[in-house]
Amino acid sequence: MPEIHEVIIKPVVTEKTVRLMEEENKLTFIVHRRSTKKTIKRAVEKIFDVKVDKVNVLITSKGEKKAYVKLKPEHSATEVSGKIGTL
Repeated sequence: MPEIHEVIIKPVVTEKTVRLMEEENKLTFIVHRRSTKKTIKRAVEKIFDVKVDKVNVLITSKGEKKAYVKLKPEHSATEVSGKIGTL
């Protein structure tokens, strides 16, 4: 199992992910292939100091694992994205 600081590889920024940030309060990341939903949730909560509502994952056609992380309503995905420099 990867350590918390190894779970998130990089954020994903596309037109779709920006729309998800604004409309559904979701962040999108490429994550370590062996990470689970629970480890992704813990890593996002610890690294970005937010509360996570839900995590969905998928394997892309490139073989990467992508995580869609929905934040609790009291936290803004747009603000978090601004802090990490993706917006």
